[in-house]
Amino acid sequence: MAKDKEHKSHAADVRPPPDAGGMSTGVAIIGFILCFLAGGAVMWGYDSHRLKAGGIVAEGGGAGGPVWADKDSPIPVSSEDPVWGKRDAPVTIVIFSDFQCPFCSRVEPTLDQVKSTYGPDKVRLVWKSQPLPFHDKAKPASEAAQAVFALKGSDAFWKFHDLAFKNQKDLSPESYEKWAQQAGVDPAKFKAEIASKKHVKKVEEDQALANKVGANGTPAFRINGAELSGAQPFDKFKELIDKELQKANAKIAAGTPKDKIYVEMSKENFKAAPAKHDDEDEGEKEDTKTVWKVPVGNSPQLGPKDAIVTIIEFSDFQCPYCKRVEPTLDKVRETYGNKVRVVWKHEPLPFHPRAVPASTLTLEARAQKGDKGFWDAHNKMFEIQPKLEDADLEAAAGELGLDVAKVKAAIKDNKYKKEIDADMELGEDVQASGTPHFFVNGRRLVGAQPFEKFQKIIDEEIKKFEDQKGKVSAAAYYDSLMKDAKGAPEPEKKDAPAVPAGSPWKGNKDAKVVIQEWSDFQCPFCSRVEGTVSEVMKNYGDKVKFVWRDKPLPMHPDAPLASEAAREALKQKGPDGFWKMHDKMMANQQKLKRDDLDGYAKELGLDMDKFKAALDSRAHKPAVDADDKAGSDIGISGTPAFLINGYYVSGAQPYAKFKKLIDRALAEAK
Repeated sequence: MAKDKEHKSHAADVRPPPDAGGMSTGVAIIGFILCFLAGGAVMWGYDSHRLKAGGIVAEGGGAGGPVWADKDSPIPVSSEDPVWGKRDAPVTIVIFSDFQCPFCSRVEPTLDQVKSTYGPDKVRLVWKSQPLPFHDKAKPASEAAQAVFALKGSDAFWKFHDLAFKNQKDLSPESYEKWAQQAGVDPAKFKAEIASKKHVKKVEEDQALANKVGANGTPAFRINGAELSGAQPFDKFKELIDKELQKANAKIAAGTPKDKIYVEMSKENFKAAPAKHDDEDEGEKEDTKTVWKVPVGNSPQLGPKDAIVTIIEFSDFQCPYCKRVEPTLDKVRETYGNKVRVVWKHEPLPFHPRAVPASTLTLEARAQKGDKGFWDAHNKMFEIQPKLEDADLEAAAGELGLDVAKVKAAIKDNKYKKEIDADMELGEDVQASGTPHFFVNGRRLVGAQPFEKFQKIIDEEIKKFEDQKGKVSAAAYYDSLMKDAKGAPEPEKKDAPAVPAGSPWKGNKDAKVVIQEWSDFQCPFCSRVEGTVSEVMKNYGDKVKFVWRDKPLPMHPDAPLASEAAREALKQKGPDGFWKMHDKMMANQQKLKRDDLDGYAKELGLDMDKFKAALDSRAHKPAVDADDKAGSDIGISGTPAFLINGYYVSGAQPYAKFKKLIDRALAEAK
């Protein structure tokens, strides 16, 4: 384990960031704990790119937009707030967030999935600033974002917001000016707006509201007034949104006006929230009681195989929180000795590009020098973090006495991809969606927690073993716990509709595994998943048949005609023509007007008279509409959505998600 100064308290184990400025250490630490407790409860591991606002209904005020207010709600929102979605959407999600908080950045892809799944008719997102005191750049960033909103409205705000989270390390006045200009704001007007300091008050009002409703950490959400804290996974949002949709629709059916739903629902839900006490430990909201089935397998481990307590750690060498928890794990081992073993599982997050090369180095070190070689390399990776570029890794390999040429080759060839993917698949099975993520004898503990959190569970587990009075030996104890442990939930299935004759496809037309994708040429998530689809086809080839199904979403005005253009390319030049048109439009999603489509058709050598006639007459609209309906009939409302022999995948999910379901479908098809 990487050595560091030992810390004595909860607060010191969760250290403040180095840029806390001139504040006292105590204030910075307290602030970081707030961010950690709320944001670190679940660390969501998808790349934080954002949905662009173009074409999306955003009914916030700013820049002379319509004036409205839901002032009677206990969590009031108004046209002074940036909004995504429609004024009368039945579900309102109030977001309390901080542009400098890493957990706020981490939850952004989940909010993208919420948007894609539900659309602006069902869900409205409202932004409230909650810059935490130890984030010295957060409040100026919030004021800049509010200035953009005042000058150009919600669409511009969300563009600025996206750029700020995508470039979180570059928060500065110069960046704010650049991002404001990219969002369509006149630079001179922006500078004047910032200089006026008129948006300080709005940010402070947001902060006061956040504190009043108990959103003391970030990110924090109130979904129709119901609380959801931290960078939670999509399933957590979906569970609460679906519940609120059902309740809201019942109220609308009973006569409540749509534009009054948020006020009524938030009053009910906010009243229903249990009172909090000052001494309540928010970290205890996490489920630490359920025992999950997490096999040790052939993973590297520190400590004896007959240890009473097994700590399985899903971790990422580029993650700063994984580095931060290492001294705590050292203290655990020093305190409990041979009673505890630590097992490593690789969980390189997609937005950490150097995590896989670092993991590869440690696995090559294990191949060359055994488990000791792995742990020495493990310590070295955390020691040199964040310097994990190729040159840094080669230097580290030399210092570790490894064959550097073999290390370079292993990294270049991604030699241990299979082992790393297996760990990631296991992580998905047990819902270890962020790092660091621990299972202590199968009991979940999330984030860079202090020693006391580990100590509590470990002591309970040791007592549990001692109370069984030798019925199971120490060597067999962990396996005995795993026998009755909770396994991976069964994947969702839907009744896969028959593939219509003449649908665009690739792969093997007679494959036993059929993947159907409902997609939209203007949807940014559909574009984002293309790399994953390419990886699927590269790795599975003739083992699968991949079928395109059209589902142009209502908020994408250019999508229907784009679908019809691709259908005409299919008619004229077969699947090859379709996929070429598909690739062209996915690469140019902001250019899907009629003139653009005509241009792409000409580039692909289509018969332009036939192409124009087909689009003018909407000849392919019935086929597009039929695909759309087939998806809606089985409950698919967002894009991209996939059925893998009926196994359902919603959204731009990582490759590991597809691999697991494809492998399962292949095994079942034999």
